[in-house]
Amino acid sequence: MVDPVLALSVFFVLSMATVLLFWPRWGLVARLRRGSGWDERIQLEDALKHLHLRERQQAPTTLEDLAGKLEVSTGRAATILVQLVEAGLATAGDDGPSLTDEGRSLARQTIRTHRLWERWLADRTGVRAEDWHSEAERMEHTLTAEETDRLASRLGHPRYDPHGDPIPTSGGELPPLGGRSLRTIPEGRAVRILHLEDEPRELYLKLLDLGLAPGLTAEVLESSKRGVLLRTPEGERLLEPVALGHVSVEVLPLDSEVETDRRSLAEVPVGEAVLVTGISPACQGPQRRRLLDLGLVRGATVTPELVSTSKDPVAYRIRGALIALRRDQARWISVTTASDAAA
Repeated sequence: MVDPVLALSVFFVLSMATVLLFWPRWGLVARLRRGSGWDERIQLEDALKHLHLRERQQAPTTLEDLAGKLEVSTGRAATILVQLVEAGLATAGDDGPSLTDEGRSLARQTIRTHRLWERWLADRTGVRAEDWHSEAERMEHTLTAEETDRLASRLGHPRYDPHGDPIPTSGGELPPLGGRSLRTIPEGRAVRILHLEDEPRELYLKLLDLGLAPGLTAEVLESSKRGVLLRTPEGERLLEPVALGHVSVEVLPLDSEVETDRRSLAEVPVGEAVLVTGISPACQGPQRRRLLDLGLVRGATVTPELVSTSKDPVAYRIRGALIALRRDQARWISVTTASDAAA
């Protein structure tokens, strides 16, 4: 029989060893990384990314701006800029630092790795959408250019990350983001969402809560001081002024129609057979693939048959088999009746 005192002592020792090894800032692993230059490399690459972003925004970079982004002192930010200039990756001018061709190429390599990781997290894992960016921030510094190319190949060489940002090619080409702000769209026009800005995290969460995603179509109902009111397949959604600059859209042709009064599978009563018309763009990655693998494709017939005592999940008859779906999964699936589909 194991001595409980001994077992507790062993657990305490192992716990303390883990803390001493892996404590984020002061653990042995963190110190070894700092000593090996790991943290310095990350800061330099992050500085290049930030200079590239400001360049794309046609805005100057200040020392305070860079320090805030890297979460370091202005003194440390100045040292990083000196290192970039000495390495030939940036130049110092009266309007602030700017990237050289080599610096721009390295910045785009890091951006390429970051956005490919986000695509991988969205398509191949169950990581939540609000965590894609932070996870990719951590992973973007771990691959060589050759390993990044292999990752792109595994993903089928995607052109955009899950937020709608263009992914630089292996040669460093980066197309413009495109799209327009919702502020500029007249009332009554139909639009398709091209891009959602994923920073800051809190604002991105609000966009997700509204059910917005790249690929979603909507109609601008009202544009006023209180924001922009959209009619989406999920219903009416108000984007407050602070969120408008974080959504880019393209205007659809005048005769385009936006799906309204959408009916989701979650609203269908037991015994009613319906036809699948689509899956919401907000459903991505493994969850989308699972629904498609279950046979929830356009035109498939689905019938709710059994409801659990808690009313969640519900068992649906799909292709002759009973499949249990949670209500949040069923809400992603648009359906219609056979008569409406024929009409």
